[in-house]
Parts: sequence; C-alpha cells; structure tokens
Amino acid sequence: MRRLSFILLLLLTCFAAQAQTQFGYVSYDQILKEMPEYAKATQDLATLKAKYEAEAQKGEEEFQRKFVDFLQGQKDFPQAIMQKRQAELQSLMDNGVNFRLKSQELLAQAEEDLMQEAKKRLNNALLEVGVEQGYGYILNTDTGSCPFINPVVGVDVTELVRQKLGLVTATPQEGTEKTDGN
Repeated sequence: MRRLSFILLLLLTCFAAQAQTQFGYVSYDQILKEMPEYAKATQDLATLKAKYEAEAQKGEEEFQRKFVDFLQGQKDFPQAIMQKRQAELQSLMDNGVNFRLKSQELLAQAEEDLMQEAKKRLNNALLEVGVEQGYGYILNTDTGSCPFINPVVGVDVTELVRQKLGLVTATPQEGTEKTDGN
C-alpha cells in the first residue's frame, strides 16, 4: 500500500511538472523602438516640441526686452508707472512659467496619443504569438522585475513578435553559405 501511494505521488509530481504553464518574455521597449510607427511618432513629437519651444522662446525674448527697458528707465519713472511695469513684468514671467508647465503636460499627452497606434499593433502581435504558441502569459522584461527566468518554462519570443510585425530582415537560406572552396 505504501509502495502504491509512493508511486502515485511520484506520477502526480511528474504530471504536475509537465503541466507547468510555459510563458514567453520579451523586451517591449526594444521591439517598440524598431517599429516604423514609433519612428514616425518620435518625429512628430520632436516637431511639436520645437513649436512649443519656439513659442516659449518668443515669450522669454519679450520678457527680456521689457526688462531691459524697465531697467533703463526705472530711475525716471513715476511711482505709478514703475508699479505698472513691475506688474507687467511679473505677469509676463508668470505667463512664461505657466506656458512651460502646460506645454509639458500637452507634450506628455501628445506622446501618449502618438504612441497609441504602435503600442496597439505591438500588443496585438504579442496576443497572436501568445495564443499561437500556447503561452499562459508573456512577460515584459524591461522593468528588471524578472532577474531570473527558467529557460525550461520561459521562452524569449522577441523574434516571433518581430516576425509577426514584419520587422525581421531576410537571412540567407541554410545550405547556401559561402564556402572557401573545400
């Protein structure tokens, strides 16, 4: 009876080990950066950043011009004009700071919007690879939260995802390698 229990326990352990769910892993950012949608989004974002920067620069130049005028004329200004100019300078400075803060928020939202198409396409490719290969899940290794992945149950699916996205360059066929004449 003990022997039978031992054999059953051993068999159950073997079946449980075989039934382990396989999973894939990939560097999400690495693949994302290879996608043409990412390149376009990055270019569009750089253009938008340049426009915001140019507008902010105009505001700073206006502030500097008015500040120089204020410094040159402050000893000749009556008190009321001096206070008006100080208030105007303060307002320009506040507007410049507020514009910078608002543009950072708008650029972050624009980046999210521009990357949405690339991320959606990548997520669909990950879904397809996961289903086709029968993985229980696919981990993103970018965060460094997976310092060890057991190669018996974890599979690097980077190339499968790249193929699904059409990012793989053609490699020479096996057997068509050049030889040195031997």
